[in-house]
Amino acid sequence: MSYLEFLGNYSDRLIDGSLITLLQFVLAALVAVAAAIISGLIKLAQLKPLQAVATVYIEIFRGTSLLVQLYWFFFVLPLLGVSLEKFVAGFLAVGLCYGAYGAELVRGAIQSVPRGQWEAALALNMSPAQRMWRIILPQALVIMLPPWGNLIVEILKGTALVALISVPDLMFETRQINNNTYLSAQAFGTALVIYYIFARFVVTPLMRWLERVMARRIGRA
Repeated sequence: MSYLEFLGNYSDRLIDGSLITLLQFVLAALVAVAAAIISGLIKLAQLKPLQAVATVYIEIFRGTSLLVQLYWFFFVLPLLGVSLEKFVAGFLAVGLCYGAYGAELVRGAIQSVPRGQWEAALALNMSPAQRMWRIILPQALVIMLPPWGNLIVEILKGTALVALISVPDLMFETRQINNNTYLSAQAFGTALVIYYIFARFVVTPLMRWLERVMARRIGRA
C-alpha cells in the first residue's frame, strides 16, 4: 500500500484523533495554568497550612509518573467512590501533573520581580490583592512566559498517554491502525508529523505572540 493510499483509507480516523488530541491539550493546558497560578500563589502565602497544601500537591505530582497518575485517576479513584469519564480523567491528570511544574515557574517569576516594584506599589497604598494583580503578576507573567512555552509543548506531548485509558485521541487511533495493518512506518510517521505541526506551527507561535503582547503592555517591547 502506498502512502497516499494509506492516507486515503485512514485520514478520517487520523483527523478525528487529532481533534480529540487538540481538545485534550486545550483543556489540560487550562487546568495546568489554573493549578499553577493558584498553587504558586498559595506557596507564597503567609499561612503555613496553605503553604503545606500547595507543597504536598506540587511534590506528589512532580515526584510521580504521569502514567501512574493517569491510572490512579481512571482505575483507582472509582474504588474510592469517585468515578471519572476517561476523557475527563485524561485531561485532568495531564493538567494537574504539569500544573505542579508550572507552580514553581509562577513562584519563581513572582519572586524575581524587583523589590522596588513591591515597595512602589506599597507606597501607592494598594491592598495586597491590588499589588499582586495590577503590579506584580503582569511583570511576573513576562518572566514566566518563555519557560511556560516549553511546558505547554510538554503538555501537548503528554496528552499522548491518554490513549492508554482508551481516550480515542491521535495516538489511540494510530495504534489501532497499526494493529490492524502493521504499517508502522506510515501510521507512527504520520502521527509524528501531526504532533510536530501542532507544536511548531500552533503552540510555539501562540506563546511567542503572548510574550510580545505582554512585553508591550508593560513597556518592555
